[in-house]
Amino acid sequence: MAGLDSMTEQISRFAPLCARRTGTLLDLDRRVKSNQIWPDFLYIVRHGESAGNVARDAALEAGESMIDIDIRDVDVPLSERGTNQAIALGRWFGALPEDRRPNVVLTSPYLRARHTAGLIIKTAGMKEDSYSFIVDERLREKEFGVLDRLTPVGVSQRFPDQTEFRRLLGKFYHRPPGGESWCDVILRLRSATEMLSREYCGERVLIVCHTVVVLCMRYILEHLTENELLAIDKKHEVANCSVTSYEHDESLGPRGNLRLQLFNVVAPLEEAGAAVTAEPDAKVGAR
Repeated sequence: MAGLDSMTEQISRFAPLCARRTGTLLDLDRRVKSNQIWPDFLYIVRHGESAGNVARDAALEAGESMIDIDIRDVDVPLSERGTNQAIALGRWFGALPEDRRPNVVLTSPYLRARHTAGLIIKTAGMKEDSYSFIVDERLREKEFGVLDRLTPVGVSQRFPDQTEFRRLLGKFYHRPPGGESWCDVILRLRSATEMLSREYCGERVLIVCHTVVVLCMRYILEHLTENELLAIDKKHEVANCSVTSYEHDESLGPRGNLRLQLFNVVAPLEEAGAAVTAEPDAKVGAR
């Protein structure tokens, strides 16, 4: 019996760990249902407008086949307008009630995403000991391989076979040489989503990422079909610094689930007077 009592005591001690993994002390007053596996709130944000977005627009307007940018896509910074968008969004997060404000921030390693996340954190006034900050390569932009920096005109001119393959396979399954299909992105995001349920149940998580990642997260979390996802993609251009959010709903199934609350919402930018932009990222040839 002594061994059983000891085991019961250990379970009692460690059960609240799911309730709070960030900060210096466990928040024992905050209770998470024993069967809850999801964050309380999940915010998914596309990065602010980047220099690549601006270069893409210039290339399309001029009818060029190549986007004029000479740095790795990983290192493309925010534009001035993108910086203002991130600051505006940071003010919005800072105005949220404390129990809805993010306490875990996950970001793509790409500079434009990390910069957006940093500006949100700074402008929202998030204290250093109030959140965890994690750079996760699984949240990176879709890789475009040989189609890197090409406009749709450039793809048709240089790789007409890829244009035909994409027509036959559809954008969901088409994988350009050296690049990724949407399915490839979904595969890496599944493990990231499993991490959310394993490590951040009951938390308030902010993800800063890219257009395809925003859409593929919806595919995973809402169990969408290929046709449903592509219909959303066709209807909506995910805006820079737009907010897509989920809230845990305990009534959805035996363990609860995440319910979509907002999608592609730019009200925080409009309220702050920041410009709203929705350009695809520079490597748009096979998005």
